[in-house]
Amino acid sequence: MTSNDRSHRFFGSRLALILLATAFVAAPAAADDARAERVAARTLAAMGGQQAWDATRFLRFDFFGFRLHHWDRHTGRHRLEGQTREGDAYVVLHNVVTREGRAFLNGEELAGEARDEWLERAYGAWINDTYWLLMPYKLTDPGVDLAYEGQEVVDGTAYEKLKLTFDGVGLTPGDAYWAWINVETGLMDRWAYHLQDWEAEREPTAWSWLDWGRYGSILLSPRRVKLDDGSERLLDDLAVLDEVPDGLFETP
Repeated sequence: MTSNDRSHRFFGSRLALILLATAFVAAPAAADDARAERVAARTLAAMGGQQAWDATRFLRFDFFGFRLHHWDRHTGRHRLEGQTREGDAYVVLHNVVTREGRAFLNGEELAGEARDEWLERAYGAWINDTYWLLMPYKLTDPGVDLAYEGQEVVDGTAYEKLKLTFDGVGLTPGDAYWAWINVETGLMDRWAYHLQDWEAEREPTAWSWLDWGRYGSILLSPRRVKLDDGSERLLDDLAVLDEVPDGLFETP
């Protein structure tokens, strides 16, 4: 055997080993990705299913007593109302798809930079507050990287744990979330998050999602309990509506 023959056999064997090792690494990763998708699909089914979610049109909820939302999921129309810390009443009527709309403060319509600032505030509130309400429906949204992190037993209950990171979507794409999906019910009993502006070593903040119930044709959870101190927050005045009053999205 010539030196060239030995060299070709050596490099050929080495390449085969590299390809084999890569295959072993890729196969579990692919299996975990598929498992994460199956868990997400089961969660959606437990909450009513894709057809029921797609048919859900009008949502109303009060975010922890801070602001009231009405949202037309089919058109993007959104009404946000509440009071500032200074006690000024505001109403924003806009479309979360086009990002256009009107804003009112103490009954007076705003214009120019003041209007634009309130439109941005309303869009940010919609992004944040609907995620607190609807996160389990968004596990497989475009731009979400979903990872399976195994099974975990917490207080005697078995869960499958998912991690969500984001591929350049949303207002804070550096956030990370974890979802604990109840193996028996398919519902998300708790989540934890680590926000992009936090120090890397800071522990994620965890909350329980409680009181799952039927609203229209879907299930929603209106109560959050923070695990480290037991404090509670309510998504109050929660409803799925088939219709809303005339002018709700047009007049303050």
